[in-house]
Amino acid sequence: MHRLLQPPNWQKPKGYVNGVACQGTQIYIGGQVGWNRDQKFETNDFLGQLEQTLKNIKEVLNEGGAGPEHMVRMTWYVVKKDLYVKNLKEIGVIYRNVLGKNFPAMSCVFVNGLVEDEALLEIEVTAVIPN
Repeated sequence: MHRLLQPPNWQKPKGYVNGVACQGTQIYIGGQVGWNRDQKFETNDFLGQLEQTLKNIKEVLNEGGAGPEHMVRMTWYVVKKDLYVKNLKEIGVIYRNVLGKNFPAMSCVFVNGLVEDEALLEIEVTAVIPN
């Protein structure tokens, strides 16, 4: 048995779900990008999109009854390596401001593009709520 996680005030996605909670309770968050709940990008700035992406992840975690402390795996897909590398310090500040000092196992993959052309990064998360 699983439950799809769709924050009630977000536009429904097409062709995917924002998250799935499984018995046990494991939460799988599909790739989140830096758009708002209406699927509109408010910035084309890497750090601005990162902050919105992390806020989206936190909101989906909350929808599943979890918080950042339950994250166990995070995969980042980044379009422009130079934007990531030159902003590492700022990335850390934004990450801690949104998700606190919760650091799951992480991977970062540099890609040629993402489905949403305006997206500069996409992040997937797996979380587990202990029984």
